[in-house]
Amino acid sequence: MSVKRTKYLKKYKEIDAPGLDAINERELEIYGNQEATHIATAIPYEMGGNDPLWAVEYFKSEEQTTHLHYVTLGYTNLFYDAECADDKVNGFGFEITFRHLPIAGDPEKPLWAAAFLQNIAKYVWKYQNGFDEYHYMSAGGPFRPKTASDITAFVFTIDSEFEELDTPHGHLKFLQLFGITTQEYQDIEDKKYTAKELVEKHKKTNPLLITDLFRK
Repeated sequence: MSVKRTKYLKKYKEIDAPGLDAINERELEIYGNQEATHIATAIPYEMGGNDPLWAVEYFKSEEQTTHLHYVTLGYTNLFYDAECADDKVNGFGFEITFRHLPIAGDPEKPLWAAAFLQNIAKYVWKYQNGFDEYHYMSAGGPFRPKTASDITAFVFTIDSEFEELDTPHGHLKFLQLFGITTQEYQDIEDKKYTAKELVEKHKKTNPLLITDLFRK
């Protein structure tokens, strides 16, 4: 038995959630005592539920401009699992974050973003195909249903606040999803510029890469 696994067994019990605790500690560093709005999955995926992620939660951020900051929970191993103690990479190796401007007419607890992030998870679980920095993908339409938006694709970059994290189950990246227009997606496909170049361009005026669904 490895040294790491021996220490793990001594430190944690089956009722513990070492991976989740590590993420919560990072959230505490960024948001202090602000309590996240927690949108839990009703029926676990392994028990026949439709949503692969354990939960999606969000914070209200006043950095740069008022926005909502979502964090997924479930691409990584959250709960006690001694088999993961020696892993260098935690689960898929990432959790996804997403920042968007408040939208007039949204309810107090906007569920569309959580549903959108769960739909991305369904793709990952179906094809066992994870993401990394500067990967990009079409969403097949607006992120928010029944919304006149030209933000129909997205690119990933490292979340500038949450960054990366070592957990008892291995390393993970907080990959921030940034919404891009249909034309920007096509321009990347046509190699007019790279996903990285597009991200760096937007960072000049939007350092936190907050998605505006009505950006043209």
